[in-house]
Amino acid sequence: MTQRPNILLLQSDQHRYDCVGIHGHPLLETPHLDALASQGTRFSHAFCPIPVCIPTRNSLVYGVWPTRHLSIANWDTEAPRPARDDLPAWPNLLADAGYHLGLVGKWHVHPTRGPEEFGHAEHVPLEHYRDWRAAQGLSRHLTENRYFGCTDAEARPDQTQLAWGADRVIEMIRANAGRQPFCITWCTEEPHPPCQPPEPYASMYPPKEIPPWPSYPDPLESKPYIQAQQRRSWGIESWSWERWAPIVGRYLGVVRLLDDQVGRILAALDELGLAEDTLVVYTPDHGDTCGGHGMFDKHYILYDDVVRVPLMVRWPGHVPAGAVCDAFVSNSLDLAATFCQAAGVPTPATFQGQSLLPLMAPIPGTAIPGAGDTTNARDDIYATYFGNQFGLYSQRMVRDRRWKYIYNATAEDEMYDLATDPGEVRNRALDPSCAQDLARLRQRMVDWMEASEDPLLNTWIRGQLLEGRKP
Repeated sequence: MTQRPNILLLQSDQHRYDCVGIHGHPLLETPHLDALASQGTRFSHAFCPIPVCIPTRNSLVYGVWPTRHLSIANWDTEAPRPARDDLPAWPNLLADAGYHLGLVGKWHVHPTRGPEEFGHAEHVPLEHYRDWRAAQGLSRHLTENRYFGCTDAEARPDQTQLAWGADRVIEMIRANAGRQPFCITWCTEEPHPPCQPPEPYASMYPPKEIPPWPSYPDPLESKPYIQAQQRRSWGIESWSWERWAPIVGRYLGVVRLLDDQVGRILAALDELGLAEDTLVVYTPDHGDTCGGHGMFDKHYILYDDVVRVPLMVRWPGHVPAGAVCDAFVSNSLDLAATFCQAAGVPTPATFQGQSLLPLMAPIPGTAIPGAGDTTNARDDIYATYFGNQFGLYSQRMVRDRRWKYIYNATAEDEMYDLATDPGEVRNRALDPSCAQDLARLRQRMVDWMEASEDPLLNTWIRGQLLEGRKP
């Protein structure tokens, strides 16, 4: 077995934590992701640093919070700021250390600097699929039902963007099988809306059989105005679950199609004899509401629907099989540190995450899978948000095993008892019986903002959080 593994990062877009079969979804089957999790370690409390595509992908590349790399929103907003160019990026470090890097799919890291400037010797962009699709005699784009999706009645499953992307990944793995170590990343656009599954995936999950999310319905009582405005902005404020269920069904169908393509890639590793020497990671950039809280997409909220994510890691002989790690982890920040450690590359001092490998290493003399070193395990987890399509809007989140507190700089704060209200429907921030936990979490928030050098923390905000000057 090689000392330095090949690395295969499978990063999807907007995949909810609860939309994995092994995580307990009542209908959805994901046999290949389930197998990956069973052959490695899955994390039950993984969270993204920010539920927005470009900022969280920059956090993965640079291993730091958005407050440090400064790319805080997508580029089609009033804050289209690229990340700082003076931070070390783990892809460059691995390339300098002799890894052969390749990327298939969505980049979404820098508006002008492409993957090649980050050490990638190969890049197959999503735009190539449009040309390939047209060459198959299919429509280049499907526009029916706008962002809410439709059935792709033209394409066979093997003609979809997901199958095309998996084909390119498999080709790249085959071409580099004797050129170890390699680091190949597949960044899918799916299941980001619009979800456009072909048959039979489009009909796999009939709307009448799909139960509402735990967060639906949500009257949005005592919650920030902007959440109800998001419904109005999308024109969905009066939608019943019957209206949402077909959209959710298409989402589940795309996840199942994605799972089948993951299975094809893993089978290729087995066929080439590379599975034992390859560190495989599956995780998305962030989650999706998809009708949760009666909302669409992921903006102006820090509910678990959008910040809690699947994360599973397989590395035979180094990561225990069938283990479930319940430590709090930040997928983007911690994976950056993990890849450096696995590759034998010194972790930059700028990185703000922690390698996952110690959490997964069995303790000598025990038979408990995944009973790794939890000395530095977190007591809680954090997330950020800065605004996007409808203007800037600062939010910070701290979540422990039971409570979640969200600081909304320009609106009412939020606090949820996850033990009794896992859907985060009832805001308890003004409940006198929660005052002690509220004060504790606000102190934790200040401590974290100080440690992470969050520029939002100033004299006035410190006073709001520590002196009770905030409703």
